[in-house]
Amino acid sequence: MGASLAEDVVVHRLFDAKESILIDRALAAVTRKAPADAATLRVLINELAALSEILNTTRELRKQVTFGKEIHNAHTLTEHLCQIDALSGDLALPMKATLSRTFLLAKINFFKAFIKATSALHGSGSEFAEFAYHLREELAQSIYTQLAEELLLAFLRNPNVKTRIKRKSADQLITIWDNSQVEIDDFCPLLESAWHARNRVTSGFGSLLGTTEYFRLVCEDCAPQFLDFFGRDDLSLAEGQAFEEFLFNMSYEELTTLRETMKEQNLDTVTANWASRVLGRPIEPLDHSGKIDPMALYRSYYRRQLAAEYRSLAGTDGPRRTAESYLMIYLLDQQD
Repeated sequence: MGASLAEDVVVHRLFDAKESILIDRALAAVTRKAPADAATLRVLINELAALSEILNTTRELRKQVTFGKEIHNAHTLTEHLCQIDALSGDLALPMKATLSRTFLLAKINFFKAFIKATSALHGSGSEFAEFAYHLREELAQSIYTQLAEELLLAFLRNPNVKTRIKRKSADQLITIWDNSQVEIDDFCPLLESAWHARNRVTSGFGSLLGTTEYFRLVCEDCAPQFLDFFGRDDLSLAEGQAFEEFLFNMSYEELTTLRETMKEQNLDTVTANWASRVLGRPIEPLDHSGKIDPMALYRSYYRRQLAAEYRSLAGTDGPRRTAESYLMIYLLDQQD
């Protein structure tokens, strides 16, 4: 009884209320059917607790200290972050930022392991399918949080982003790094809604106009504000191109190749298999058999982000940012 109580205390300290309830119930169920797997999950929880303890004993980034005859506080850190470049990588970040990012990755790996354990027990009862589903939702939220953090860091490393936006990005990152409980719904629910909906939509391709994909986003309750932003009258060409990348889960260059090939072959509509043959790579669905794959969404974002960075350096046609970047900059610019 004492050990169980201690476990509950650790779980409730590491996760929010919703996550804690789910983990308590799912861990008890796994313990009954697969005690060895449950023991492994408890080891992962203890590792998370150890990381959390180190995080909690590390100085808060907003707390002012004097070191080396210099004052260090939130303002000086913000100015430092606004001057870092892509070549510095994580070496330019404060230790607490690195620890926070490590904790989030450890949390993501914990959820992945938990999903594997509950999925393996599907034949032992319907409750395990339900646990796997809800654990996958929590995994997705953690991955969305990491994506948003990477998005903000990309602004800091981009010389073409205004200093005003960089300062707001740095301020938000400091808040995230100072509190491991902060998740994407706390600071950018619009992006969470967009990723949540996109992760449930498989591109139909069709005539490559994006109409079907757009209405599928609507049906998956994508935030109207996100759709309104990319449907406004003064939408720029680059923003429209970035939104098409988001809708079809591929780069501007790939979409251009598909449209040119459609014209050459005199086709009105196409399929994912056709697109895969033309591009010479598998088309990865974000939703497969009713089960979302947040890792696929993560790869989708990075594919588009890397393509945007290349265009910016090479000066080639296409959007210089992802759809998510255009939206986030707009939102940061609207903040007081």
